[in-house]
Amino acid sequence: MENNATESGGKQEEDVVKVVIFDLNGTFYHESSKEEFYKFILSKRPNRIKYIFEMTYYYVRKKLNKINETEFKENFFNYLDEFPPAQVKEYAKAYWQQEFPDKFNKELLQKFDTFRDRKDVVLYCATGGLELYVKPLFDLYPIDGFAGTQVKYNGKTYVVEGLACKEEEKLERLSKFLKGRPYRIIEAYSDSKEEILKRAEKAYLLDDGEIKPYNKSEEKD
Repeated sequence: MENNATESGGKQEEDVVKVVIFDLNGTFYHESSKEEFYKFILSKRPNRIKYIFEMTYYYVRKKLNKINETEFKENFFNYLDEFPPAQVKEYAKAYWQQEFPDKFNKELLQKFDTFRDRKDVVLYCATGGLELYVKPLFDLYPIDGFAGTQVKYNGKTYVVEGLACKEEEKLERLSKFLKGRPYRIIEAYSDSKEEILKRAEKAYLLDDGEIKPYNKSEEKD
């Protein structure tokens, strides 16, 4: 369902939710959390080095388009096998306390602080990272809402529920968070030319930490 509204005037415009949406890895956070969180886990559990070859295997298969993003997520994070959710969350809490705010984009942090103070804007993060380990970041730095790839622990490993939170799925999750209310993405930030930028009124592409306006008209099919 298309909920990215652009109506103007009167009561209808007042009912449209204004959204600022951003990606996490390589955008708000300078690093890639899937790799950095693994390094953090290694610092606590050195024997988890045994997963490095398996992770490399799935990374190469994804690069060769042999597996989709959901299958990649489900297998890359096998280094969390046999860690129950409560334990992963404790590790994640310590990890983000170590990373935030020094390894975050300071210009974006200032912008987001301003949006957090506004009552008329929803500040929302949509990331491909696992919600399981991303949530403690937004306990540390609360925003209106966030979405990540959802997983379920089966007693041994983590299984992806639904689709990885990428591209169109980010917009689906945003719509679900807003309970189907019409919305306008007034600003979007990402380090890749993804769907949230294409739907935004003002879109910004992060290039090595530098925020650059993204010109959608330059995109060719």
